[in-house]
Amino acid sequence: MNSAIATQAHSGAQLGAPVYELSNVSKTYARNQVVALDDVSLTLRKSSFSSVIGSSGCGKSTLLKIMAGLIPPTSGRVVLQDRPVTGPRRDIGMMFQHATLFPWRTAVENIVLPIEIRDGRAAAKKALEKAHELLDIVGLKGFENVYPNELSGGMAQRASICRMLITEPAVLLLDEPFSALDELSRDMMNMELQRICREQHATAFLVTHSIQEAVILSDHIYVMKPRPGRLAEIVEVDLPRPRTLDMMTTPKFGAIVDYIRGLLDKGEDM
Repeated sequence: MNSAIATQAHSGAQLGAPVYELSNVSKTYARNQVVALDDVSLTLRKSSFSSVIGSSGCGKSTLLKIMAGLIPPTSGRVVLQDRPVTGPRRDIGMMFQHATLFPWRTAVENIVLPIEIRDGRAAAKKALEKAHELLDIVGLKGFENVYPNELSGGMAQRASICRMLITEPAVLLLDEPFSALDELSRDMMNMELQRICREQHATAFLVTHSIQEAVILSDHIYVMKPRPGRLAEIVEVDLPRPRTLDMMTTPKFGAIVDYIRGLLDKGEDM
C-alpha cells in the first residue's frame, strides 16, 4: 500500500505490547460444513483501536464470537493476556448493536449488573462509586437513576459503554454499536468512543460495515475476503490523533476510504 496512505512504522511506534493474538484460526460449522473462517491471524496491541470490515457473510460475526469466547474455533490459537480463550471471561468487554439495558433497572443499576451477576450484590454496591465515575466520563452525570425508556438511543449506548468498562476489561469487542443511530448521532458517538478509549487506554476491536467509521476510529483495519472469511490486507491508518470529524473531508482520508473500497470491490479476486 502507498506510504502516503498508511505506514507500519507510524502505527507501531505509538502502540504497546500485544494483548490479544489469534494464530491461524479457522471455523467450520459442523451441521452444514460451512467454512466461516479460514486461517485468520491478527494481533491487537495495548491501547490500539482496530476494525474489521468486509461484505455480509464474510465471517466478521463469527470472528467476534470466537474472540469473545462464545464459540470455539475449529483450529488455531486464541490468546488474551497470555492465556488461551476457552469461554467468556471478565477481562473481555462486549458491546452489541443495541443497548440491551434492562428496563426495570436504572442506568447505574444496569452498569453494575455484570459485577452483581459475577460477585454478588455486596460487590455491586461497592462498585457504585466507579459506576458514577464512568457515567461522568461519558457525559451522563445526573442520569444515574433514570430508566432506559427515558434515555435517547445515544444515551443508552453511553450507558452500555459504562457497563462494558465497569469490569475493567483488557479488550473491548464492539459489534456495530452505533449502527441503529442516525448519522449525526453516530458521528458524535464515534468521537465519544474515541475519547473514552484514549482516556481509559483501552484496546478496542470494532466490527463495522462502514468504511468511513473504520477509518476515523482505527489504527489498523482488517479487510476480509468473502466465503470463506480470510484476511485480504491489514490497512494501517496514518492519521494523527485525536481524530476529528473534519478529517473526513480531507484528501488523505478520502484516499484511505477509496483504497479500502477498492479492496472490497475485488471480493473473491483478492
